[in-house]
Amino acid sequence: VSLDLCREESLDLFEQLLKENNPEIKVLVNNAGFGKCEDFFSSNRRSQTDMVGLNCTALTGVTRLCLPYMLDDSLVLNIASIAAFAPTPRMSVYAATKSFVLSLSKALHDELRPRGIKVLAVCPGPMDTDFWQVANVPEGKSRLIDKLPRVTPKEVAEASLRAAKRGKLVYTSGFFYKVYRLLAKLLPHGFLMEFTEI
Repeated sequence: VSLDLCREESLDLFEQLLKENNPEIKVLVNNAGFGKCEDFFSSNRRSQTDMVGLNCTALTGVTRLCLPYMLDDSLVLNIASIAAFAPTPRMSVYAATKSFVLSLSKALHDELRPRGIKVLAVCPGPMDTDFWQVANVPEGKSRLIDKLPRVTPKEVAEASLRAAKRGKLVYTSGFFYKVYRLLAKLLPHGFLMEFTEI
């Protein structure tokens, strides 16, 4: 089913499809999202607000609609990003939306545990996908992104499923990004932003 999750009527249609089909949902992967790399002041308003709509509002809506159809040992994997750990200048809205996803996932992890539903925030580093073309950061245009270690979508998908089944709260791929996640907890964000600007 192809739906534009930025449109409220799509969520209404999705809700109706769930009621009609009454599915048993074992795994929900909230992977729809996009980012834009640009100065906020000169950015397109619509692209910024659509980012919030898709990355936050749609994820929240889809999750809420699916929960009544999830039973014990069901999994919710919310795809966040390493950008969730600290503000990212020139991807300010994207990083903020992923912080929302991380925070929501942590809270739902605790809230839904009595129902037997496990929630995982997946926070991968850069992957070789179409994300960077949409974000307007093609290869060679960002010294930061070009230097960061890449992870493969297959690796992230497999490891995320294993982490979710074990009841983990957050999954971050690779030693480099695990260290960054720790540093983001320990160091002032003002300091980190000197290194995270794209």
